[in-house]
Parts: sequence; structure tokens; C-alpha cells
Amino acid sequence: MIPTSSISDLQVDEIKQPSQTYKINAKTNSIAGIIDGIDSVKQAVELIMSTERYVYPVFSWNYGVELESLIGKDYAYVCAEIKRRIKEALTQDDRITDVGNFKFSKQGDELLVEFEVVSDYGKFDTETVVNV
Repeated sequence: MIPTSSISDLQVDEIKQPSQTYKINAKTNSIAGIIDGIDSVKQAVELIMSTERYVYPVFSWNYGVELESLIGKDYAYVCAEIKRRIKEALTQDDRITDVGNFKFSKQGDELLVEFEVVSDYGKFDTETVVNV
């Protein structure tokens, strides 16, 4: 006999978590108040992009970006792959809905990557430097 369940009758309400967080002052390595909205998303993008995924056990495997494995790879491969990796890393944050409009500038062994982040609070442009 197969057991029956009424689990399909349950209603699940998804509650969106607040985006309010502490503002990090990178120059003084201190907390400088509270931020919310687009400012908290910008800070989250900065933190995600500065954290290598799978390296630090304190972070979930869903946090951070995989960039170190691109060092020494072909330029064309890096440009194609970095779009996917950045988009995958940033869209783990449920406030970020899209990442696009990538532009690349090679400067010696560094690749300047400029891109647009679209969030629930608006969109903004940002950049990161990747060693290749």
C-alpha cells in the first residue's frame, strides 16, 4: 500500500529577507553605519567579486566567484568564460536579477572587466580586474 499525503494542500509563503546591512569602510577596515537598497547590493557585488569560490570554508559553496582557474588560459576562452562565471556568482544573491553588457580591456597580464548589474533596486555599472 502506498501512503497518501495532503502535502500538496499546503501553502508556502516566501518571505523576502531585508537588504539592510552594515556598511563596510574598506579604507579604515571598519563598520561605518547601516546601508540599504542599491547601496547594499553594490557592497554585496564588491564582496562577492573579491571572494574566490571554494577557497574559504566559512562561506557556502554558492558564495564567491571562480577566477583563479582562468590564470594562464587563452584570452578568447577567458572572455567567454568570465561572463558566465560572474553572472553565476552574482545571481546567487536573490536581489540581483541580471548581469550583462560586458566590456573587456586587456592591460598586460590583467583584464579589466566592466559590466552592468540589474537588481530589484535599480541597475548600476561596476568593474573588476582579473589576472590572466
